[in-house]
Amino acid sequence: MDTIEMRRSCILKALSVYFNEDPNNLITQYVDVEFRDVQSQMEKTVIGIYVIMHEGDGEQEAPEDVGIIIEGVTVIKDLRDVATAFSLLFGLIYVLNLNYPPDLKYTFEFYQKVLMELDSRKLSKKVQVLKNKLFE
Repeated sequence: MDTIEMRRSCILKALSVYFNEDPNNLITQYVDVEFRDVQSQMEKTVIGIYVIMHEGDGEQEAPEDVGIIIEGVTVIKDLRDVATAFSLLFGLIYVLNLNYPPDLKYTFEFYQKVLMELDSRKLSKKVQVLKNKLFE
């Protein structure tokens, strides 16, 4: 089943791949087999989105939980989908004046400067190339 939420999640991951950034640094998917193991892995996350799936569910199934982690702490949970989580994560980073994770700086720069049109005067070369390709 192809849903708009799945497409949005794929686009966010593809954006990271385009910029040669690892999408797993942004969105980490867990299976709820051992919650203690998942929780200890989440505590090591500096900034990111987690998705908890039921064991045996395919990619098309709705996740059990989607949330945001900042400095090892789950700050928001029970979100609908990855795209919503990404937008909220961006907002939290912006409001709390946090630095973008260095391994995802182009993904966040593209979102901020091209999609949100915030401080869009100066773009890095990678982001400018993608922007030009999109607006051809």
